[in-house]
Amino acid sequence: MIFATVAGTVVSTRRSDSIPGAKYLLVEQCTHRGEPRGEFLVALDELGAGPGEMVLVSQGSSARQTPASDKKPIDAVVAGLVDLVEERGEIVYRK
Repeated sequence: MIFATVAGTVVSTRRSDSIPGAKYLLVEQCTHRGEPRGEFLVALDELGAGPGEMVLVSQGSSARQTPASDKKPIDAVVAGLVDLVEERGEIVYRK
């Protein structure tokens, strides 16, 4: 899993994934504290993540293990919306 924050949306009128109504997000990888890393991914979002929200992203073959992405050319998918990150008893990120 990769921590990332939603940086924007990606719109493509022609694509080969055959997922009706698919929403794609531009996400910036970040640390578990929400600090940006400057690396971006395009991820399929079925959870409804919003701008600036921290998400968990699954990438590679793991991204193709959801009902919507099974056997589709998807490399990254939003797998969770992060509410809180606790590290060694200290809360380091809270939504």
